[in-house]
Amino acid sequence: MKRWIPMLLPGLLLAGCEILPPAPAPTDRIEVVDREVEPREAPERVEAPREVPPGRVARQVAFPAEEYAALEKQGSAVVSGRLTLGGQPVAGAGISAAPITTYSAEAAEKALAGIAVEPADPRAREYTHTTRTDGSGRFRISGLPGGDFYLSGAGPDPDSGEPRVVIRQIQLRNGQHLEANLSR
Repeated sequence: MKRWIPMLLPGLLLAGCEILPPAPAPTDRIEVVDREVEPREAPERVEAPREVPPGRVARQVAFPAEEYAALEKQGSAVVSGRLTLGGQPVAGAGISAAPITTYSAEAAEKALAGIAVEPADPRAREYTHTTRTDGSGRFRISGLPGGDFYLSGAGPDPDSGEPRVVIRQIQLRNGQHLEANLSR
């Protein structure tokens, strides 16, 4: 027998293993058997009490995760304008554009009644776009998605010094630039 034949035989066997397609995975059959089991009571979910800052009231509407999940966080719309109170521009005031939802509607309603609610859930803040006014009360918010928003600003009343809130509902389309002034 030639010397190279015994060396070739294992090589051919190994090569044949590589050429053959892998065997299909065995299919295990799982059978489900119904058994009578005493139902266990689900543990009651206890939420930690919320710390409501002084001078604010607790929210009555729970954060609607499903409603927010259907909204876009970013887009190509822009809103700009000017915040004035008593005819005077308000410099350095906070301006926000929050999508209109059941959650934000409660806060807007209370704010217009002069009632401050507790801070928004962090998940809602992910959808809210904010900026500050410049020295002449002008503002610009870009990167907004299309949709319906509460555009709001706040500042001190020039006559009384009391804080005033101005809220306006706006509707945007992606790519739109809307001029929306806030005044009271």
